[in-house]
Amino acid sequence: MIGSAMERRTIGPALSGAGPMATQCVTKVELTVSCENLLDKDIGSKSDPLCVLLMNTTGSQWYEVGRTEKVQNCLAPKFAKKFIIDYYFEIVQKLKFGIFDIDNKTVDLSDDDFLGELECTLGQVVSSRKHTRPLVLKNNRPAGRGTITIIAEEIKDNRVVNFEAEARKLDNKDFFGKSDPYLEFYKQTATGWQLAHRTEVVKNNLNPTWKPFRIPLQSLCGGDMDKHIKVECYDYDNDGSHDLIGIFETTMTRLQEASRSSPAEFECINSKKQQKKKGYKNSGVVSVKLCQVVKEYTFLDYIMGGCQINFTVGIDFTGSNGDPKSPQSLHYISPQGVNEYLSAIWSVGMVIQDYDSDKMFPAFGFGAQIPPTWQVSHEFPLNFNSANPFCAGIEGVVEAYRVCLPQVKLYGPTNFSPIINHVARFAMQATQQKTASQYFVLLIITDGVITDLDQTRSAIVNASRLPMSIIIIGVGGADFTAMEFLDGDDGRLRAPTGETAARDIVQFVPFRQFQNSPKEALAQSVLAEVPGQVVTYFNMNKLSPPNTDTPPAPVPTPPATADMPTLTS
Repeated sequence: MIGSAMERRTIGPALSGAGPMATQCVTKVELTVSCENLLDKDIGSKSDPLCVLLMNTTGSQWYEVGRTEKVQNCLAPKFAKKFIIDYYFEIVQKLKFGIFDIDNKTVDLSDDDFLGELECTLGQVVSSRKHTRPLVLKNNRPAGRGTITIIAEEIKDNRVVNFEAEARKLDNKDFFGKSDPYLEFYKQTATGWQLAHRTEVVKNNLNPTWKPFRIPLQSLCGGDMDKHIKVECYDYDNDGSHDLIGIFETTMTRLQEASRSSPAEFECINSKKQQKKKGYKNSGVVSVKLCQVVKEYTFLDYIMGGCQINFTVGIDFTGSNGDPKSPQSLHYISPQGVNEYLSAIWSVGMVIQDYDSDKMFPAFGFGAQIPPTWQVSHEFPLNFNSANPFCAGIEGVVEAYRVCLPQVKLYGPTNFSPIINHVARFAMQATQQKTASQYFVLLIITDGVITDLDQTRSAIVNASRLPMSIIIIGVGGADFTAMEFLDGDDGRLRAPTGETAARDIVQFVPFRQFQNSPKEALAQSVLAEVPGQVVTYFNMNKLSPPNTDTPPAPVPTPPATADMPTLTS
């Protein structure tokens, strides 16, 4: 989030409170969402719905688990993107599915039309397997005749299938130009076909090559290699009236015979055209060049396999915080012994310390004049010991902060890049190891606008290629627009040179959003993306957990072509 994320997975109690050992996760559950009879909010076309899932496990604080894709011009969407969440038998996990008509590219949903929601518990969904309920508006009145259906499946299999596919001589469905083909893969279930994956659209091409893609084996065939899989090929239309080019059915057993030298080939058959046209042969041929089943490690595979999460804290000591002796200062420690800096350190640190076996955390300050020379420093140890900046546990970080505060002079400017580069040097050293043994999380707590924005952008882009994530918590009431820009939820961050981040590694939240929330809420929000970032990095670099013999899943490498439009722009 700047509040949200498109790719958020498996968050919840395992990343809150006292860490993963406090509550045993029973299993992972995959939720598939579809809707019928949605309200039509668009003039001249149909609504473009998206589903957002929120979860609540404590108090009144809801946090976002993730979002589906947007389905254009459709009042009965079947969403291809699944929600994967940890299921806890002993916790009431409240779920809220919100349906929005998306009319712009902003991440914020408050400027999109609300089509209705369903509030329920995960227990209700898993006990009924298929949960269909009416959608309601904010005032609890019915959202027209709109309904939502959630299908829950336990994930017992963490294998994924890597695909490479192309097609040739597809039927042309466009009057002007050529077809814009995409594929949909369907799993056979007891109640019919269930959408498992949708490829991207290749524009204006009757002989398309799709980017490599991957589908969880569970989503595709439930792990049954002989279960039928249906593949439909469509011509994409902006108005939502996508034209069927053709269909074929196959199995994983047949697909796995594919190789680049001897692809598995399938004729796309359009039954209506077949009935009308004498001598009809097919509507094109889909050629599968790679169908490779691999095991994909999860965050818990890495953690349980011995990966250490190294936690570093960076604290803003710039003058804009105000004189620490004044109650108006953000560094003022109240009679109860708290301020926003301390609250942020406790909230995030108490969760993350469970993943670091020695619990020794380096803690730094920036933007202050420090003794004895009173030079401004942008990466000074809170304990003033450059040779050993480590603090024992989160309590040690808090104590070092309290002792340091009266000894420095708050100054400026607000430079992030030195401390990011400091942690990046250690992350770079960790890349010499041949297993997924080390990952670094830097928490920066700041009150204001970055001064060295270009250098910070470059430092983040560099760090995106290292085993590292950055969490930024903004305290006080400043305008944090520049921070939101660093959080890559709305597109990949670029360095001033034009170099693009390899992955999104920054998560920013303003502390003020959580002032009246339970203490777990801030940590859940800022740490939500870390598991996915850890997994993405180690999978990209084909690194296994230290304590395992199984090689990791190779990640398909997209061909060096221009980005093609997706079905849900």
